[in-house]
Amino acid sequence: MKILILSDSHGRKNNMLSAVEIESPDWILHLGDYDKDCADIEAAFPDIPLRSVRGNSDRFSAGLDIDEFELEGKRFYMTHGHLFTVKVGKTQLINTALERGADILLFGHTHVPHFSMVDNMLVINPGSIGAGGKFYAVLEFKNGEVSCELKNL
Repeated sequence: MKILILSDSHGRKNNMLSAVEIESPDWILHLGDYDKDCADIEAAFPDIPLRSVRGNSDRFSAGLDIDEFELEGKRFYMTHGHLFTVKVGKTQLINTALERGADILLFGHTHVPHFSMVDNMLVINPGSIGAGGKFYAVLEFKNGEVSCELKNL
């Protein structure tokens, strides 16, 4: 299974469409800031499931601030990051995700790509696909193993 992770699209829908065309993912996850951009992705790729959370630029969105779910036997904790002041530091967010039993923590907001492992939990920020960059991340599940790659269009 291949998961495309996008964040901070800020209306740059063509960047998102290009990433989907390049990667041909099984799932798409959008980490906020212009979660309304997801409607165009869903219209263009109706057969690819998409989940999203709202960011600090999505004040009037009815979307979730945090989404917790399971895929491929892994527990995901997905948020934009602004509610955890990730521009100052990731400690609060990482501790919350660990307390919630997450295997994979996804966040955006900083526009800076990041990948690390903390206490056996993958910590991923794909960077911004639309504001100041064309970054995204790809998670792949093969034979029970998970890999992550940070990419740039």
